[in-house]
Amino acid sequence: MNKLFPVIFLVLIATTARSQTSRFTNIIPYPASVVTGEGQFTVNSKTILIYDSEETKRIAGLYIEFLRQAKGFRLSAEKRTGGNPSLNSSNTIILNSQTERSEGYEMRIRPENILIKGNGAGTFYALQSLIQLSEFTGDQAIRIPAGTVKDQPRFGYRGMHLDVALHFFPVTFLKKFIDLMAQYKLNTFHWHLTEDQGWRLEIKKYPKLTREGAWRAQTLLGSAQNNPMGYDSIPHGGFYTREQVKELIRYAADRYVTIIPEIEMPGHCISALVAYPELACGDHPGPFKTIESWGIYEDVFCAGKESTFTFLENVLTEVMELFPSRYIHIGGDEVPKTRWKTCKYCQQRIKDQHLKDEHELQSYFIQRIEKFVNSRGRTIIGWDEILEGGLAPNAIVMSWRGEKGGIAAAQQHHQVIMAPNDYIYFDHYQAKPEQEPLGFPGLNDLNKVYQYNPASDALTAEQKKYVLGAEACVWTEYMATPAKVEYMILPRMLAFAEGCWTPVAQKQYEPFLEDRLPLHLWAIDKKNDTHFFVPMAIGAADNRVFQGKSFTVTLKPTVKDARIFYTLDDTDPRETDYLYEKPLILKVPDGEKRILKTIVITASGRRSAISRTTYISTRPSPLIPQRHLSE
Repeated sequence: MNKLFPVIFLVLIATTARSQTSRFTNIIPYPASVVTGEGQFTVNSKTILIYDSEETKRIAGLYIEFLRQAKGFRLSAEKRTGGNPSLNSSNTIILNSQTERSEGYEMRIRPENILIKGNGAGTFYALQSLIQLSEFTGDQAIRIPAGTVKDQPRFGYRGMHLDVALHFFPVTFLKKFIDLMAQYKLNTFHWHLTEDQGWRLEIKKYPKLTREGAWRAQTLLGSAQNNPMGYDSIPHGGFYTREQVKELIRYAADRYVTIIPEIEMPGHCISALVAYPELACGDHPGPFKTIESWGIYEDVFCAGKESTFTFLENVLTEVMELFPSRYIHIGGDEVPKTRWKTCKYCQQRIKDQHLKDEHELQSYFIQRIEKFVNSRGRTIIGWDEILEGGLAPNAIVMSWRGEKGGIAAAQQHHQVIMAPNDYIYFDHYQAKPEQEPLGFPGLNDLNKVYQYNPASDALTAEQKKYVLGAEACVWTEYMATPAKVEYMILPRMLAFAEGCWTPVAQKQYEPFLEDRLPLHLWAIDKKNDTHFFVPMAIGAADNRVFQGKSFTVTLKPTVKDARIFYTLDDTDPRETDYLYEKPLILKVPDGEKRILKTIVITASGRRSAISRTTYISTRPSPLIPQRHLSE
């Protein structure tokens, strides 16, 4: 618990160079309402934290521990109930749990004291905002600008998905992942635990799932979509014990993050069939081996055998014993019907249940699992393929193949979580593929992620109520290390968090990119224990062509204290080239062109992708954008 306010803000993000008013723009995600005040509150060793319940006491203790690590002093804490201690208490931070909003909060900062009204998660999120507002000076004090913040999330479901089946990650990294989520007010960790390539969860009743299904002999090298390069010949695998799962659930709960487990069915299950081949179609199925590549495979759970449902119900029983989450994710995506079409057991099931085809057989499968999960007081989530053949009555649809499935479900008055792959899949590239580490084909850059609106305009106001929120997905085919995961999620996670939390009217990409994000990335860079993608220089018009005779180019670094280097001869810039210090005036003689390339290099040496902009001296065309152009 002593790292509840964790990784980044042990390094300040506010500096003495920023005014008190501007420091309110430090907060990510940006609050619903901010009113600046006069003066500032100073936290020092004599400040007292006042709490009024056991929950606020726990949160107060964690904030105290954060300050001890950050500044070396420990605050005193006192319990006070009844009345309003804010009226006559000086040099105090008061945590008042009297509020009806479960995740919303109100924070009033005066020179005399700070009053925070929240309820559990709301109090926790208020303190996250307070830390982001704080100016950590060189002395034994922390200065926080006066003002009032009233805040609550736009969506109740704000999720991050992490696949640990395609590549396995240690619990220590999962805790760091959850820390990052909590810091940016994301509240749901979707833990993808099973796949064709590995089964990662200990199940007592079926020990072979992890003894045999958690390991593969080797892994594909290169891209499965484009020029695979053979296999690495390195065994890969691992699984989480029940005790590790319980520990992680407690860890997340302390940070107001709910963990939702996913057990894939009826497809993407070959790791289970490796251990228990009799669950596949046919009389003598298998043998199988854990898959070493990426894709969709025809062997799936047999929908005609009763033993399949016995197995899955037993597995889900143990899953629900471990995980207290209201929701259980059962997958349901990418299920080939090839085996079902020739399986006598599946065909008999179709006949007995008066089903039309194999699509309705999948619907039967999902609905039967749903009834079992519902009988235990839980609700299933499934990928949008569960719409095929008829949607299970109480299921929540997670729309990943674009927004179409989610829109259709909401129009049918079914609850929806938006996770469209063409906006918020973080395994897709975030810059030019030729300059980036291997990723899944497709571009979801920072701006695209930020602009995504989970409540589609295709829905009516009434239908939008069925959109619970959104989830950014991290599939790890091409993420074999924690460092690669960090690189792929940061800073896109920050843009996504703001999209889930901040009211549409308060969302503005330019202040996010130019004012707030550089401070947060600087803090990560200075801490130097977390990897991240460095966005290109602000103002660098990558892959654009401008026509004219004279151009003024203004650039800003995307990370505070980073430097921008540039060239004008189409060579790739590095530290030995021109340092950008003021706006560039480019004059291009008739018949010539200039090619401006830029790179951002942070204080720790991290590099952005290289931007390339062409300036041609010809008569301007009305069809070509004239941004950054002056004549």
